[in-house]
Amino acid sequence: MSNNQQYDFDVTILGGGLVGATLALALHQQGKKVLLLEKKPPQTSLSILSQSWDARIYAVSPANQQFLSKLDVWPAERVQAVSSMQVFGDDHGYISFEASSVKVPCLNYMLENRYLLAKIWLALAENGVMVAESRPRSVKTDIWSAQITLENNESYRSQLLVGADGANSWLREQVGIEVIASPYQQQAIVANFSIAEPHQGCAYQWFRGGDILAYLPLPQQQISIVWSTANAEKLTMLAEKDFAWQVAQAGQFKLGELTSTTPMFTFDLIKRQPKTVISQRVALIGDAAHTVHPLAGQGVNLGFADVQCLSNLLAQTSDIGSWSLLRQYQRSRLLAVRMMQHGCDGLFRLFANDDLPGIGWLRNQGLNLVDCSWMIKNRLIRQAMGL
Repeated sequence: MSNNQQYDFDVTILGGGLVGATLALALHQQGKKVLLLEKKPPQTSLSILSQSWDARIYAVSPANQQFLSKLDVWPAERVQAVSSMQVFGDDHGYISFEASSVKVPCLNYMLENRYLLAKIWLALAENGVMVAESRPRSVKTDIWSAQITLENNESYRSQLLVGADGANSWLREQVGIEVIASPYQQQAIVANFSIAEPHQGCAYQWFRGGDILAYLPLPQQQISIVWSTANAEKLTMLAEKDFAWQVAQAGQFKLGELTSTTPMFTFDLIKRQPKTVISQRVALIGDAAHTVHPLAGQGVNLGFADVQCLSNLLAQTSDIGSWSLLRQYQRSRLLAVRMMQHGCDGLFRLFANDDLPGIGWLRNQGLNLVDCSWMIKNRLIRQAMGL
């Protein structure tokens, strides 16, 4: 049996966020013919973006920073290296991580979603990657190809269709992939602040009564915060100054007085585990393939690792999207994703649970014990860094 079909593209990617746009660029640089579907392309004027700060901040691991640098999209500005991290339990538990302990310059890099996204989209334009500004309407796949029809009635056939269309993926639903969704019954509040005391490139995290608060260092004497809480509604109703005071108090005034620099926004915290991340001529990446609790800041790193894994596999084959290749992709990513999901889930539940006698003492002692073991700490650091 032979395949005599004509393809419009080698790969069609749904979703032009960080993960989908990066895959489009990586595959184009391999010489693949790529179509990127994105109804709302982002702002790409760096001078306009530089006039304010984005509250949507990501921690990018050194391994992924190297990958993005190879694609020539890593920004030379508005990036903050994180050299250390301090984590506080809810009863004198404490652990710290230092980049110097594993002889590396930093643990990770903090940067804005929209600034990195603009750099990637500028590279897409420069490389002449095809973009369709329309929503998908329907999809059909067979053993050889995937066909997608858009709302503007245009139809395209490709060897592989990739869903990078987010946590509520349209493509995932269309091909009938079931998802196990486990809500944390919490929301994350995100906002940026200017700080009175220098952060010295240190990130902070507090576990407190089921809540998790993170201070993430940014350039220009600023931080971004992620506050995971069941009381988000109450906090978001506060006046700006009152909310800033609550954030400073919850962070033990580590960086002095805080002043709001962006509006706050919230999102629901849900762990999502699709029963599979592949279907006939279809692969899912990024949030379409998995979501994790943000307490370890690893969501986008998992997505970039999906991109590297899939693009490496596609570089080695002529039949892009064959079932054996897709199964290899799924097997390659399953362990790393599940370990991260279960690790974040376990840590969240450990600190959210006060029902068992002595559990509070146990979890805080656990933090202190790990803090005393340089071997365990160094392993955790290297894993988080993608080394």
